[in-house]
Amino acid sequence: MKKLLSLTIILISFFSGKLIAQNAPQLGKASVKDIVAAMTLEEKAKLVVGNGFAMPGAGEPTIGQTKDKVPGAAGTTYAIPRLGIPSIVVSDGPAGVRIDSTRDNDHSKTYYATAWPVATLLASTWDTAMVKKVGVAFGSEVHDYGIDIILGPALNIQRNPLGGRNFEYYSEDPLVSGSMTAAMVNGIQSNGVGTSIKHYAANNQETDRNTVNTIVSERALREIYLKGFEIAVKKGNPWTVMSSYNLINGTYASQSHDLITTVLRDDWSYKGFVMTDWFGGKNPVEQMQAGNDLLMPGTKQQSQRIIDAVNHDSLDVKTLDKNCELILNIILKSPAFKQYKFNNTPDLKKDAEVSREAAADGMVLLKNTDNVLPFTSVKNIALFGINGYDLIAGGTGSGDVNKAYKVSLSQGLSNAGYTVDADIKTNYTNYLSDYNKAHPKKSFFEEFRNPTPPAPEFVIDDNTINAKAANTDVAIISIGRNAGEGRDRKEDGDFNLSNEEQTLITNVTNAYHAQHKKVIVVLNIGGVIETTSWRDKADAILLAWQPGLEGGNAMVDILSGKVNPSGRLATTFPVKYEDVPSAKNFPGKEFPDQATTGSFGMKQIPAEVTYEEGIYVGYRYYNTFNVQPAYEFGYGLSYGNFTFGNLKLSSSTFYKSITVTLTITNQGKMPGKEVVQIYLSAPATNIDKPAEELKAFAKTKLLKQGETQTIKFTLTAADLASFYTDKEAWIADAGRYTVKAGASSTDIRLKSSFNLPNEIVVEKVNKALTPKAQINELKANSKESGYIEELNNFGM
Repeated sequence: MKKLLSLTIILISFFSGKLIAQNAPQLGKASVKDIVAAMTLEEKAKLVVGNGFAMPGAGEPTIGQTKDKVPGAAGTTYAIPRLGIPSIVVSDGPAGVRIDSTRDNDHSKTYYATAWPVATLLASTWDTAMVKKVGVAFGSEVHDYGIDIILGPALNIQRNPLGGRNFEYYSEDPLVSGSMTAAMVNGIQSNGVGTSIKHYAANNQETDRNTVNTIVSERALREIYLKGFEIAVKKGNPWTVMSSYNLINGTYASQSHDLITTVLRDDWSYKGFVMTDWFGGKNPVEQMQAGNDLLMPGTKQQSQRIIDAVNHDSLDVKTLDKNCELILNIILKSPAFKQYKFNNTPDLKKDAEVSREAAADGMVLLKNTDNVLPFTSVKNIALFGINGYDLIAGGTGSGDVNKAYKVSLSQGLSNAGYTVDADIKTNYTNYLSDYNKAHPKKSFFEEFRNPTPPAPEFVIDDNTINAKAANTDVAIISIGRNAGEGRDRKEDGDFNLSNEEQTLITNVTNAYHAQHKKVIVVLNIGGVIETTSWRDKADAILLAWQPGLEGGNAMVDILSGKVNPSGRLATTFPVKYEDVPSAKNFPGKEFPDQATTGSFGMKQIPAEVTYEEGIYVGYRYYNTFNVQPAYEFGYGLSYGNFTFGNLKLSSSTFYKSITVTLTITNQGKMPGKEVVQIYLSAPATNIDKPAEELKAFAKTKLLKQGETQTIKFTLTAADLASFYTDKEAWIADAGRYTVKAGASSTDIRLKSSFNLPNEIVVEKVNKALTPKAQINELKANSKESGYIEELNNFGM
């Protein structure tokens, strides 16, 4: 009888459970609020915490794994089948889909992705249509590989040239950064997949990135470090935003209610969800309360702490409900929810063509003495420098991509019909082969923790150089630089050229110039380097950045004249590192006596960095304080020249908006494109302001010889406004404004001015992110802070 009773109870429980599951509301059929109301506390706590992260060789992942659906993806969310809630997949990264290229040791099928040009190159196109085109192709691969959200693009400001992840970021300027991000987001998301713009916010260094407290003024945050995110949110509507590791004015970004709720949601009306960077922040309860909805990659401990907090009344369940709702709203849009049958067969050939086109569009011609480029009667080329034979397609870390191939400069030259000197090629390829054998390939995590040093530049003897100068037509020297997640760059041998590189440039240029032949330097780099000490020796310099998998072909498209260069710098090249306004306080100071052990056993040292330069980042500093750069923001040459004409303003007095029109004419012999940059100088009677700021830009269409295009811009009151901290408002000051149309931040071709009769309060915002200590901030109209004197002393 007891056995029968037990069986009856079991059957009743089974069928009751089934009936409950059948009667449970289903996502997509019931409202999101009803779905959340039907969730248990445990289910809620698991939905807001990712499924975990599998470390190679570390056994089971933290909670779950992504291996079943997309091996190599960065993470997944928790599925609740009884409510129709699927798991969604998120994947790195900003320069292309980063997943495993093979699965289960089966090499008969591969899962490669396109390595796109890095963000710094894409920004150098100054062409949002081109960036959107890349985004559309990029997003198609995200979709075809079964990924719901790509973890990018990244848009932190390039505050300092030593920033290890600058290659992932677009610019030193928030308008360029935000506009490029919005274009990329719109392109990717047109495929029905999501993005996660990152790293929100003030994540401008890799040194002590998990522990550094960024001390920065409200105005610098609003005008420089948050502005790009604001533009991207309002113009791109990304599905998600990723919070950064660092603290801002004493609070972890992922635990900052001011940052995530007050600014992002209240001031900017953002409707998507916010996720942490991987293992970001410290307190899951405070993250929920801040509005950081999803904790990635997720741990059991985080879910349990959230459950305990609700049970002990330290976390309002209504807050947790809101977190869940925001996540579910995005899951409803996802391919996973729509049960898309992904095919794992993206059109990589077609996408490679887009990558090549974009790469050439963003390469910057820095020097071209006597029109040595494009090549005219060149056939035989001596290619010097190891990176001429081993392309750096993109940076390291989460920004890397598992690609099927990469085209080196040597291969690109051969593909275009040029003859690369065989003896020189053999010397370099043998050297690289020996170096690679001595430094076997590591796993991603081994490389992250203990990166392989780049091969030192190979030393070619003078006799060989002299012999090649006699029997080749021209020399190309390729200089490469790489960096990435987890580490910042160094000044010696990285920002500055190594002794071997300096010697190579000197010896090659001396030998070729003695033969009345030319030398071109190609820079295959992800970030800014010093050029002043050696640039006079070269006849031409092409900044190729890190151009993606088709880089070698794209470089030769420029060198050969197949493409007329139209890239322009979106970041300043200083004469020397000491000229950088943040040089004296980057990357800040550490407190080693307070060190702890963090994720994966890595030592974590508390640190802080103070942004004493305030709003004077990049060209805002160089132009305002008359510091001559090596190559200014916006600079770049073409194979020809363009004239600017007929600058007209719609009115001499501002009322609601003002229209700026001008014409651009191609005076060169080749079809080409020009970038039009509109800077504005504002009255600085009430608060300190930069000499000028970029307010609009556009790239022309491909103009034939003699062809003219009219460009039109509209400036609104928001474009005139500066942030007043004491009033918590964006205000356009009354007075005279000068519109400057130029080919760079210093090459101003045309000017006109208008008057604003009365001050306009453009927008009032909530008080947020106030520093806890006074900042000795740089001012243009006063030297009271002593910052200029300190900076000058630093450079001595």
